[in-house]
Amino acid sequence: MTMTEAKRARWAVAMMFAAAGFVMGAWAPQIPLLLPRHQITEFTLGLLILVLGLGAVGAMLFTGRLIARFGSVAVLRVFALSSAVALPVVVFSPSLPVLVPAMALLGALIGCMDVAMNANAVEVERRLGRAIMSSSHGFWSLGGFFGGFAGAWVISHWGAYVQAGLVALVTAAVVLAVMPFLRGEAPAPVVAVTGEKTVLLPRAAGLWLLGALALFSMVPEGAVLDWAAIYLQKDLGSDVFRSGLGFAVFAGAMAIMRFAGDSVRNRFGAVLTLRISGVLAAAGMMLAAGAPSDTLAIAAFFITGLGVANMVPILFSAAGNYPGIPSGTAISAVTMVGYAGILVAPASIGFVAEAIGFRVTYGVLSLLLIVVALLAGRTAGADEVQAVPEPAPRRAA
Repeated sequence: MTMTEAKRARWAVAMMFAAAGFVMGAWAPQIPLLLPRHQITEFTLGLLILVLGLGAVGAMLFTGRLIARFGSVAVLRVFALSSAVALPVVVFSPSLPVLVPAMALLGALIGCMDVAMNANAVEVERRLGRAIMSSSHGFWSLGGFFGGFAGAWVISHWGAYVQAGLVALVTAAVVLAVMPFLRGEAPAPVVAVTGEKTVLLPRAAGLWLLGALALFSMVPEGAVLDWAAIYLQKDLGSDVFRSGLGFAVFAGAMAIMRFAGDSVRNRFGAVLTLRISGVLAAAGMMLAAGAPSDTLAIAAFFITGLGVANMVPILFSAAGNYPGIPSGTAISAVTMVGYAGILVAPASIGFVAEAIGFRVTYGVLSLLLIVVALLAGRTAGADEVQAVPEPAPRRAA
């Protein structure tokens, strides 16, 4: 991979992140439509979303092996194209027995694509010798915004089936356009003589600690996503519009900071960036917990978004550079643990908040972010992205 190829690959993988975000953003306005279409309750819908999450986490467990054998580029190409048709499979499911495996399939394909594109981003970082992970996640957020906004508009004008078909066409077009520019490391050679095997779950305790830190970073994110509006309404008396601003400003702050995050990390390093991010996010969450008014709480969620934005990208880069473990395997493990937190968080946070209140719950969650800040030194490997010299041109014989 030459430096020119690496620069093109950087934008190619960014578009893969945008495509994945676009699919998930377009999926969001489809969720409530499942209720009347299949005559199900909110409880059943919750179980279906749980199936989607389990499909994603379960598939992430095996993606590392696929990347180790075939390389991140090949795996990313396959699952990116497959993800393009995953939404229509769910939307066009004629009955609940068909919808259940379709939901698991959607989660599995998106989960595999998530691991593969993060692993590929780590490989491109190594070639470029600088961070690109935060802005790559920023493209995911940008894709999610356009997918959600445009998806809702199309549904309101032409219906859910047309929207699903258009999402598949747009996603496939983007993926096919950038696939030729993807670059990555060659797959690891298969060892047949020594009997070594690619482990499904790495035993390195330090890697699982990174996974725990990813979980601690993502649970507060889920807490704002799923419960900020209810907290603003119940505890601070917000109307419907103002209560929706809680997550909106949080997501906006995340997108802004993710596009700035690579420059910050390249200048100050992963450890210091993560430490400051953790402290800032914890301060925002604690301020939201003690806010006397909804205006201050909304501002606090903005601060929280600024802090949370770059925490997971840094942890993924650190996992991808973990010594002695293939990038795909390491990222697969850390991603699986982190997303398991998002899977469990909505129900568990609601249960805890009902018992002790949202203020105390958000205050406790700020402590998780402090733990991430204190253990930021564990991410020093994220800065090990030394540029590989571009090969010299061959002389004519």
